[in-house]
Amino acid sequence: MTTIVIATGNAHKVEEFNRLAAESRLDNVRFVSAKEAREQGMPAVCEDSGTFVGNARLKARALQALLPAGTPVMADDSGLCVDALGGNPGVDTAYYAGPEATAAQNRAKLLAALEGVPATRRGAYFYCCLLLIDGNGNEFVFDAKSAGTIAMAESDGGFGFGYDPIFVPDGYDKTFAQLAGTVKDKLSHRGNAFQKLCAFLKAR
Repeated sequence: MTTIVIATGNAHKVEEFNRLAAESRLDNVRFVSAKEAREQGMPAVCEDSGTFVGNARLKARALQALLPAGTPVMADDSGLCVDALGGNPGVDTAYYAGPEATAAQNRAKLLAALEGVPATRRGAYFYCCLLLIDGNGNEFVFDAKSAGTIAMAESDGGFGFGYDPIFVPDGYDKTFAQLAGTVKDKLSHRGNAFQKLCAFLKAR
């Protein structure tokens, strides 16, 4: 069994990755959080690279430096890019309304920024970059997008987190937060990036 430590303090992401692993029959890999790997959890990282890949690298390298030599680490950097906002919030997705902002505050700021923008001009996509650093220090990048639109208002069915209550994937009339996990996994940026990672790990 290979244990991969995820460079995050977000428990939702760890749960999601392990669910995806189970659905994909990735039986020889287990994902654990930074908190499970070390008592202090994830170290503070200044995510100032300006790119998703760069930020993922910063997080993965910072955590790996604190773990036993040879420990594989994976970092996820993802964000929401809105056409009408010139691609913002982009790499600043998690901190859109400020460094201490809640997910609800981030969503509220985004909806306010799009006030008056018609449904036909609310195109957006989620982007996910998974950066894996193996026990030998080699880097591998797996990425994917999920296209859709920003809803006029929140609709939360209890299945998502972050911006999920305001993102409607193409081909659906429900937000990510209204779609069950198994459905979302087939559509989401993170789910599709994970499938690329999964194929890679199975082939090793």
